[in-house]
Amino acid sequence: MGEGWELLKIRGIPLRVHPSWFVILALTTVMFQAQLAAGVGAGLAVAVTWGLGLLTALLMFVSVLLHELGHSLVALHEGVKVRSITLFLMGGVARVEKECSTAMGSLRVAAAGPLVSLILAGVLLLSAPSIQPVNPLLANLCSQLGGLNLVLALFNLLPGLPLDGGLILKSLVWQFTGSRSRGVQVATASGRALALTAIVLGLYLFLVAKSGGGLWLMLLGWFGLGANRGQTQMLVLQKVLQDVSVAEATSRRFRVLESDQPLRRLSQMRLQDAEGQRGSDWVLVCRAGRWIGWVDDQPLRDLPVQQWDRQRLEDHLKPLEDLPSIADQAPLWQAVKSLEQAPDGRLLVFSPAGLPSGTIDRMDVGEAVLQKLGVRLPAPILDEARKQNAYPLGLVMLPQVVETMQASEADLARDSA
Repeated sequence: MGEGWELLKIRGIPLRVHPSWFVILALTTVMFQAQLAAGVGAGLAVAVTWGLGLLTALLMFVSVLLHELGHSLVALHEGVKVRSITLFLMGGVARVEKECSTAMGSLRVAAAGPLVSLILAGVLLLSAPSIQPVNPLLANLCSQLGGLNLVLALFNLLPGLPLDGGLILKSLVWQFTGSRSRGVQVATASGRALALTAIVLGLYLFLVAKSGGGLWLMLLGWFGLGANRGQTQMLVLQKVLQDVSVAEATSRRFRVLESDQPLRRLSQMRLQDAEGQRGSDWVLVCRAGRWIGWVDDQPLRDLPVQQWDRQRLEDHLKPLEDLPSIADQAPLWQAVKSLEQAPDGRLLVFSPAGLPSGTIDRMDVGEAVLQKLGVRLPAPILDEARKQNAYPLGLVMLPQVVETMQASEADLARDSA
């Protein structure tokens, strides 16, 4: 689903509308107009019933927006940045930067939306009888919106991902087992069962009971199944990123020069790299078999060519600690996280002895994940990803996968045991 059009910001949170939202807005307007024309608004002009139908549909989506704002404001209180709220065909979704780091924090965020909907339902349904003698149209509007908010709350409390009830179930399992991954597994399995049940029930209602609502139920089940499949794929990727070590993905994309060599040797190496269409690898410097630092190309830019033979590499050394690095025994998810912060999108890999053993970049990570999954991509796609230092096609979401993990290293180790 795309981002849609931004309408405004609420507490710094962009509110967006996806193009598919206009489809459901039109459908609900038609539905509410038909109900109104056949009921309490039977004596009203057609234009008025259409206007009231549109108003009811818009207020329904205001309720959806308030539901998502409930999630978002509690998320902000928990220290989680909310990227946006988007209204679309199936309702609304709040996108957060990361998940809460605690089970109870995640539970509070998940429960906030249904709680808002239940409060709205209670206020609207309880106020409708007292309004009825004064303004039947307004009372009907309150009853409709109250009922819709009640359905919204109860539907979202169904215990399966990606619904709020699934998030609540996940948080409870996480709280009692100490493992977020186990919580996701339980809620994902429950969500899959609910989605399949909705599809089967919807098919029965449509074919046997001749109910058009069966199509809507099937659509909801299909959407839930797709979202559930995404959760399953994310679980698989998380498991791979936990189980594979950096050492298994390491390549050797650095060059080695002796400290007493002149700067001209560095220039010659760069010229060879350019002719061979090889990227600018890091150049590590050693002396008598010991690593003593690294050099970049800045001296070649700062010094005249005449001095390149007189200046030695050791005169322009930088400490190895300046390079972004990672231990080769670290899990691969740590490399993904560190790569997003590395200026060049690559890391120097150190062995347990504290010596450089290789490098790792996004393509190295992608190749290791694909190999673990048993997936082969065409060579042109891999070559292009290598040139761009990007994750291969289908794995561009790896940084987001790592963001959603948000578990301690101890928890990750326990899950992989």
